[in-house]
Amino acid sequence: MNNKTQKRELSGSASRTKQEYSRILTAAVINMQFRQLLLTNPGKAIEAGYGGEVFALAREEKRRVAEIRATSLADFASQLSQVLDYGMAVAAGD
Repeated sequence: MNNKTQKRELSGSASRTKQEYSRILTAAVINMQFRQLLLTNPGKAIEAGYGGEVFALAREEKRRVAEIRATSLADFASQLSQVLDYGMAVAAGD
């Protein structure tokens, strides 16, 4: 696999992860019960999904999200952004 192909795959993976993180935050915004679970037990919230939908995250992404400790959705979103940045840096080999 050449470098160009690897970059394209990383870009696609990052895009899917961003989309899943967006879905998680959207569910938290529209549903107070999901939001409370996400803030108190993010791992359980991710595993449970929302509205019959599952969140398609890799095991390592789920682990990093489950480690977030936040008291507000804004704080959670900020930490989630940091998790995404870290994951992209690791995937890029930085």
